[in-house]
Amino acid sequence: MGSAPASDDVYLRPTVKTAAKLLVVGHFAVGKTTFVGTLSEIRPLRTEEVMTEAGALVDDLAGTLDKTTTTVAMDFGRLTLDDSLVLYLFGAPGQQRFTKLWQDMTRGALGALVLADTRRLSHSFDVMGVLEELGLPYAVAVNDFDGAPVHDLDEVREALDLLDETPLVRCDARDPDSSTRALISLVEYLLSRQDDTELEHV
Repeated sequence: MGSAPASDDVYLRPTVKTAAKLLVVGHFAVGKTTFVGTLSEIRPLRTEEVMTEAGALVDDLAGTLDKTTTTVAMDFGRLTLDDSLVLYLFGAPGQQRFTKLWQDMTRGALGALVLADTRRLSHSFDVMGVLEELGLPYAVAVNDFDGAPVHDLDEVREALDLLDETPLVRCDARDPDSSTRALISLVEYLLSRQDDTELEHV
């Protein structure tokens, strides 16, 4: 029998007072599963299946020739951000045929991190459009793929038609440090919105 996992990897710290549900969304093959897996302190729940020829008929596979699996329900992970705050990360499938599923996943979520790919920026519009329809605040993280064109973030902001207040950062979904910074940009944005709301009610 193998050794049991360390308790710190499974159980919440006794000091945790706040838990927040956040979505990790984006178009097909933008790195959501990798992002959640990179950050999760527990073994992430994944619902990946091997892609089939039938799926190729309905999913846009342009620029994803090396991709052999796809998320069909969700990815789930957990990240303790500090001694009092834990984040529950829900990665949603990116294909348009799963939009209704991740619309349901927005229930109880405080916000979303939208992953974007500079090779397919236009594919992010549908994702951001749904979030805006649902009134869910979001930040955008450009996932730096090897060989992808590198654009100035101001150019990306203009291309995506983002509001000035919407956080826009770079990240590498494979790297824990940059992925954490991307998530922190979302959390800080949500906290600033909360502060603004409280001020409006003073």
